[in-house]
Amino acid sequence: MTHHDDWSTTGFSTRAIHAGQDPDPTTGAVVPPIHQVSTYKQDGVGGLRGGYEYSRSANPTRTALETAIAAAETPSGAAPARGFAFSSGLAAEDTFLRAVLRPGDHVVIPDDAYGGSYRLVARVFGPWGVDHTAVDLSDLDAVEAALVQGRTRVLWVETPTNPLLGVSDIAALAELAHAAGALLLVDNTFATPYLQQPIALGADVVVHSTTKYVGGHSDVVGGALVVADGAAMPGGLQAPDGGTSVADAVAFHQNSSGAVAGPFDAWLTLRGLRTLGVRMDRHCANAHAVAGWLEQHPRVEQVIYPGLASHPGHELATRQMRDYGGMVSFRVGSEEAALEVCSRTRVFTLAESLGGVESLIEHPGRMTHASVAGSALEVPSDLVRLSVGIEDVEDLLADLERALG
Repeated sequence: MTHHDDWSTTGFSTRAIHAGQDPDPTTGAVVPPIHQVSTYKQDGVGGLRGGYEYSRSANPTRTALETAIAAAETPSGAAPARGFAFSSGLAAEDTFLRAVLRPGDHVVIPDDAYGGSYRLVARVFGPWGVDHTAVDLSDLDAVEAALVQGRTRVLWVETPTNPLLGVSDIAALAELAHAAGALLLVDNTFATPYLQQPIALGADVVVHSTTKYVGGHSDVVGGALVVADGAAMPGGLQAPDGGTSVADAVAFHQNSSGAVAGPFDAWLTLRGLRTLGVRMDRHCANAHAVAGWLEQHPRVEQVIYPGLASHPGHELATRQMRDYGGMVSFRVGSEEAALEVCSRTRVFTLAESLGGVESLIEHPGRMTHASVAGSALEVPSDLVRLSVGIEDVEDLLADLERALG
């Protein structure tokens, strides 16, 4: 019986705390140890203990994380998904794309995709012979028109998107992707598996920058892929080992390319996953309060948060998410004003990244999304993005009051 089977019918936080994390059989330690090791003694040639021979191929601490993140993304009672842990979110994305694409293939991406993902698709895979189309994922007719039967291999979805917090209908997009013979990949970094489970809505693959909410403490960089049970290679493609399973293809490329999570990074990420549920409850509560406060401020021209009735995706987010997340974006009318706000906060730290326990503020146009300046994915220059942390909300509001003047 696998760890997935042991915990598959329990609730989210129970799975996050226990799946893949049985007490150590030798000492009884309740936390999986850090197996800081590169190689493993064999009991005779090819006699592997637990399948471990070299830590690029597998490491017990990474196995615990891969089991736990897969269990977190697997709907309760469903067939177990398969998890893979990487050295960064972009390493996870790169490995997936190498596994399922060939020169001449086509990818459909959001027209407000994360800048790093766009750079990977356009500037790394573009010269390799992969075309892409950026489209508004809220316009299902436009998505259907962009999908090329027999050539589009991946429909790439972020929901909510970064930094404009667009919300996409995962179930509807899964139907469109599958009708075109493509895989549906969902970047679930902003929502986390606690707030949203794309596999339950038809996604084939979920990707995370575990650096963000899953790790949750701004102290580790990592990424993960979770592949749904039964997901098959698009267009009849074969994995390098001759199989047709997406999970097997990803496993081959993970080992062959080697951008794996190290044991200490895996251990830190696993520690973060255990408290994800309680942290997200506070992130969401604080973000909702911040968004409502900003909406009433005279210097703020627009607040973008799926939890507000003013958000065009509010009803959809209510249907497919448990809560609305910890990210809030707002516009203040000019780049100068946005930069001024970013420079005046004290509790909100001016920094890139997101999802840690501390609140962060940034200017996407000059910081996280500078790589898409001048492209179709360019973000407004007066946009400010907040990663709302778990501090006392009164202190967050006072800080924003001071910054906005």
